[in-house]
Amino acid sequence: MIFHAFLIIIALYLVATLVLTYLVHQVPREPVADRPDWGHLIDTRIPAEDGGELEVWRIDPEGKSRGTVLLAHGWSRNRDRMVGRARVFGQMGFTTVLHSARDHGKSSKKRRMNAFRFAEDIETVMDWIGEPVLLYGHSIGAAAAVIAASRRTAQIRLLFLEGCYARTREAMFSLYRNQNRFLGPVFAPMVLLWMDIFYRFRLDTVSPVRLAPSIDLPVLIIHGGRDQNFPLHHAWRLRDSFPPGRAELFVSLGSDHSSSSLDPVYPDALHAFVERHLPA
Repeated sequence: MIFHAFLIIIALYLVATLVLTYLVHQVPREPVADRPDWGHLIDTRIPAEDGGELEVWRIDPEGKSRGTVLLAHGWSRNRDRMVGRARVFGQMGFTTVLHSARDHGKSSKKRRMNAFRFAEDIETVMDWIGEPVLLYGHSIGAAAAVIAASRRTAQIRLLFLEGCYARTREAMFSLYRNQNRFLGPVFAPMVLLWMDIFYRFRLDTVSPVRLAPSIDLPVLIIHGGRDQNFPLHHAWRLRDSFPPGRAELFVSLGSDHSSSSLDPVYPDALHAFVERHLPA
């Protein structure tokens, strides 16, 4: 009798974690509305990897462009989420391109989005741009930017990683635990195992710290000192994983996972980094 009850509990646990694995791929979606208010705006849609479409904004400056910056948003968001960050680059004279990943914003639906597919969308937009870019990613968009940079280093001039994690499994466990201090540690290990099974045990093969040593580019890592999703030690480890002397770290001490770009010092940090490596 006890053995049967134990089997029932295990079965319910497996079903519950499988459902949770599905849910974390699908919900929530939290798009924001923040339309660009500078330069010459092109609002278009381009073909995606699987036959769908990506919604894309291209904003050209009033004068001659210094180059193109591609900005990738994080999980559950959309291209509008990156407008404030893009504005800083626009003020420096860059063309900025913002897209919504599949299953986000008004881009095409796609089941089981993940860092691999975020990276596919970044590469799709890079091909559409047709020239080397400054690549900026936030959160899972930053992890996807690392994947894209490891495959297309020659097409990237500078790399910006905001709120990026170091190792995939550790980061996801931290994220789930942060969502619920009790249920997170109980359910997260099996949810991560399901994900490993679905992705053929490749989760950690694309951890940013594993890919970083092959990316020989100037990198600016931006991280909130109060980031509870991916605490600051992720940024330190990531910085030290890039080739020696290639990565710098800007810490916004009072910021959480998504608010570093609101720090009054943030524009100065971006400007200084760009001018050191791509002087006007």
